Amino acid sequence: MKKFLTKLEIKWATIFVLVTWMWMFFEKLMGWHEAPGIANHATYTMIFMIPAIGIYVFALREKRVKYYKGRMTWLEGFLSGLGITVLVTLFSPISQYITSEIITPDYFTNVINYVSENEIMTRIDAEAYFNLKNYIQQASVGALVMGIFTAAVVAFIVKSK
Repeated sequence: MKKFLTKLEIKWATIFVLVTWMWMFFEKLMGWHEAPGIANHATYTMIFMIPAIGIYVFALREKRVKYYKGRMTWLEGFLSGLGITVLVTLFSPISQYITSEIITPDYFTNVINYVSENEIMTRIDAEAYFNLKNYIQQASVGALVMGIFTAAVVAFIVKSK
């Protein structure tokens, strides 16, 4: 078995982070980070799973073709996906910082106002939940958990017969 962390994994992890930022900018342009669109933000954000899974598919297909000459086992694919996941997870804190401070700096204020005004949460609970520190933690854990799951499933689909 060859190395699972190569330039290919670095390339696709970088693409993943860049696409994430583009998605956040798209969400902001669509008005999902302010009222009234913020009411459906959690649902609309789930659409990002499509490009996220697509990135893993393209990455593992490239790994199979270019690195393993068309013959890749599930474990080789999973390890490649795991490499991407580890890199994306490591970059999650800075990625979330850029999202929250540069792309959509008013998001936390907007969501806190929305959930407290609509009595979904108290303002104190909303402020404790919707903040950069909490979102950095959520992004890191989410990237790791969802990345491992995605890598496992996509590796099964992309492996050679």
